[in-house]
Amino acid sequence: MRNDERDLLQLIAQSPKPVAMSDYFPVLNPAEPGMDENHPGHEAWAERQMAWYGVSAELWKKGLVHVVTSADGSHPDLVEPTDAGRAALA
Repeated sequence: MRNDERDLLQLIAQSPKPVAMSDYFPVLNPAEPGMDENHPGHEAWAERQMAWYGVSAELWKKGLVHVVTSADGSHPDLVEPTDAGRAALA
């Protein structure tokens, strides 16, 4: 498992209830103070934020998380770790 996958999976596993994986993207890749569209680092930061969606998909493809509540327009998919996901963290 890649480091970014492990980092996201650890945060998901720490939650006592199903979570939206995207809630953790700003935690894992915080914006610098004063970050806006004109900030010199904005493009790289935005690309990394988008890359977290790929990390999320990989966790699901590998069977390390499963969707507990599907997205319905008012919230994204809510997930929790699978037994395999918990074992991968151990």
